[in-house]
Amino acid sequence: MSDPFDDIDLPRLVAEGREGDNDAPLSIGELSHRLKRMVEGEFGHVRLRGEISGYKRAASGHVYLALKDADAVIDGVMWRGAADRLPFRPQDGIEVVATGKLTIYPGRSKYQIVIERMELAGEGALMALFERLKAQLKAEGLFDGEKKRLPFAPQVIGVVTSPTGAVIRDILHRLADRFPTRVLVWPVKVQGDGAAAEVAAAVRGFDAMPLDGPVPRPDLVIVARGGGSIEDLWAFNEEPVVRAVAACRIPIISAVGHETDTTLCDFAADVRAPTPTAAAEMAVPVRADLSHHVATLALRTERCARRYHERGNERLQALVRVLPRRDALLGPQRQKADDLAARLDRGLERRVTVARGVLDRAAGALRPAVLERKLDGLRHRLEGASKLLDAVNPDNLLQRGYVRVGAKVTGKVIASAADARAAGALTLQFGDGTVDARVERGSGKAYADDKPEQPGLF
Repeated sequence: MSDPFDDIDLPRLVAEGREGDNDAPLSIGELSHRLKRMVEGEFGHVRLRGEISGYKRAASGHVYLALKDADAVIDGVMWRGAADRLPFRPQDGIEVVATGKLTIYPGRSKYQIVIERMELAGEGALMALFERLKAQLKAEGLFDGEKKRLPFAPQVIGVVTSPTGAVIRDILHRLADRFPTRVLVWPVKVQGDGAAAEVAAAVRGFDAMPLDGPVPRPDLVIVARGGGSIEDLWAFNEEPVVRAVAACRIPIISAVGHETDTTLCDFAADVRAPTPTAAAEMAVPVRADLSHHVATLALRTERCARRYHERGNERLQALVRVLPRRDALLGPQRQKADDLAARLDRGLERRVTVARGVLDRAAGALRPAVLERKLDGLRHRLEGASKLLDAVNPDNLLQRGYVRVGAKVTGKVIASAADARAAGALTLQFGDGTVDARVERGSGKAYADDKPEQPGLF
């Protein structure tokens, strides 16, 4: 009798091969690689339409995002080379059509699309991206800054456009008709891959030119392109172009497309022109109109000058008629001058007469007799003074027997016995000479040198 539990597949602690089972178990990596080959073989080329979500560009330049619709989500990756060729800047919420191939990332066992090309899903998506960029840049203040005034007659105009299109020919032709001006053309691509980068570089290049460099710096820049669809004009909606135009220190005219076309470059520029031809008309005045205006101003100036001259002549003639005659004006002054001349003559005569009287009186005072009397009086006074001087002269007393005693050393006159005793050595001045003497100490007597002792009475 068989065991009823033999047909039951009971769990085992250790995996063992089963009867009739010759497949070995697969590793996770082997399964992932089989699925990868199967998916890539089946979906080697796909086009997906969806909305961008979680857009991120890594430091390596690769782009990672997700595409979603109402039912599902799929991860996507775009390598750096393909991302650099994108004609627009992807943003979350933009509906696109992505072309590439499905693959599985073995590290996470997730399937994803490797995007080789990505386009906007119709003009509606393009307009949505346009409005999103416009709102973002407006919030940053790029469109609301103070606009620069255009120069009245720029000497150099820089034009950023394609060198082979009809736009540059229209601009040059219009400038030549209105006001011939030097034009510097910076050739760029205006459509396709790399167009936005070239336009932005051209605007920055004009702005960076030095004022005194070998190539003159433009006074005005025109960014121009002919008409087209919004896709054709999209390069002028790119953020690098808008930022370069807004930051340019040179006044800029945006002339992109036709009158009904609008780009973000128009909002950032200082002036928007409906067409490139209109931009040339706005850039310069009409030389013929200026010449006519200058001639009109010159004629008006001449008329004004002539009118002032005529009015001045009329006022002068009117004043001449009311002015008095010359004789009437000068007659009183002439009479006054004659009167003053006569008074001057009389005054001079009177002064001369007075001066002559003074001179006569002075001459009378200088007669010889008068001078002699004065000299005699002065002579008598001098003789009296001389006699008085002789009378008081002490030397004259010596002739009468008096002696003048003086100190021998100092020569001072001795007037008292105390001074004589103090001096010791004396000099006795007689009328006929001097004698030296000395005073004996204690006795108060004076003795002449080399002579008999004599009493010293003074």
